[in-house]
Amino acid sequence: MTELQQGKYSVSVTLVSVQGTERSVVHAAGEAFGKGKSLYIRYDELQSGPDGREAAVRNTLKITGSGLKLIRHGTVQSEQSFEPGQQLPGFYRSPYTQFNLTTDTKTLDIRRSGRSLDASWEYDLYVYGELSGQFAISLKIQEEPQS
Repeated sequence: MTELQQGKYSVSVTLVSVQGTERSVVHAAGEAFGKGKSLYIRYDELQSGPDGREAAVRNTLKITGSGLKLIRHGTVQSEQSFEPGQQLPGFYRSPYTQFNLTTDTKTLDIRRSGRSLDASWEYDLYVYGELSGQFAISLKIQEEPQS
């Protein structure tokens, strides 16, 4: 990945996650910025907090030439890294539980066009060394026009 344009810009984020027959979709407004050879995407996602009320979780995606990393902060804290053919460590923490995890990325495809990006990846998720699930993710980042 070459040196990226500096400066923040607004984006719309669509993230689709499929595990077996379950499909979840997140639509969010966010911001993107380049730092060195990495592209960062930040967006907030609402989730049910420990008291049942909705609480924000800040998601940061770091996209490099060889992979991507998803970092979450808020009522949930987690980190997952994805690089094709790699088993990479991560973690998950919530008010209810915490555990270490490993992602085994089978495929990863990142396509950039100007300030837009499409990415898709498939991975196996291991918790305490046991297969917990197989996931297929698609991510679409679209620059929002400035008003």
